[in-house]
Amino acid sequence: MLSLDITGYAARKRRCESVVEWFITKYLPRHHIYVEVLHRGLRREQSYGYCSVAGDVYKPREFLIEIDPKLDIELYTKTILHECVHLRQWVQGLLKERRGKMFYKDKTFDDLEYWEYPHEIEAHHLEEVYYMDYLRETGQAA
Repeated sequence: MLSLDITGYAARKRRCESVVEWFITKYLPRHHIYVEVLHRGLRREQSYGYCSVAGDVYKPREFLIEIDPKLDIELYTKTILHECVHLRQWVQGLLKERRGKMFYKDKTFDDLEYWEYPHEIEAHHLEEVYYMDYLRETGQAA
C-alpha cells in the first residue's frame, strides 16, 4: 500500500503520481510505504533529485523524494525512477545507515566518488531500463 503526497511548486502531479504508483505497484507491492515528493529548485545544489529516509532508518517505510520541477519530462521521469530505485534499496535493506555511515550490501563506500557509489551505479542503470518499461506498460510513446 502506498500513501503519496506531492508538494512544492510547479509539480507535475499527474506524471509524478503515475510514475511512483507504477514503481511501487510493480516492485514493492506488499510494503506499506509513505512517500512525499517535494518539488523544489535544486540547480544550486547541482542535483536533479534526492531520496532520503523520513522516518526510522531501521526498516524504513517513510521517504522524502526531492525533485527539480524544471526538468524536461523525460529527465523528470527518469529522475523519479532513479530515486525510487534508492527507495527500494532502503526498503530491501541493501542501502543502510549505521552510526552515521552509509552502507550498500553491508559495505561502506565513503572513500569513493559519487559516480563510483555502487548504489548509484545500479540506480543510473535501472532508471533507463525502468523508463522504457514505464512507457511501454503505460502505453506511452518513447
